[in-house]
Amino acid sequence: MQLEVLTPDKNLFSGEVEAVNLPGTKGAFEILNNHAPIISSLNEGTLTYKTGEGQKAINIKSGFVECLNNRVVVLVEGGESV
Repeated sequence: MQLEVLTPDKNLFSGEVEAVNLPGTKGAFEILNNHAPIISSLNEGTLTYKTGEGQKAINIKSGFVECLNNRVVVLVEGGESV
């Protein structure tokens, strides 16, 4: 599935991933391939994603995620790679 992680200033990541773990406001959750459509708000925490090269992480302050048709767009405030 395609993942984009964006801040107001820059694109933190864009590419193919196998899984995305997010710090949702009602608890952490994971998005996998063919996930049902979802829009959710995000709390401060660590967003992790798994690519063919391994797992990577980004610390975020807050944000929103939308998943639709194997495309995940994450809009975050204050993202920095770990």
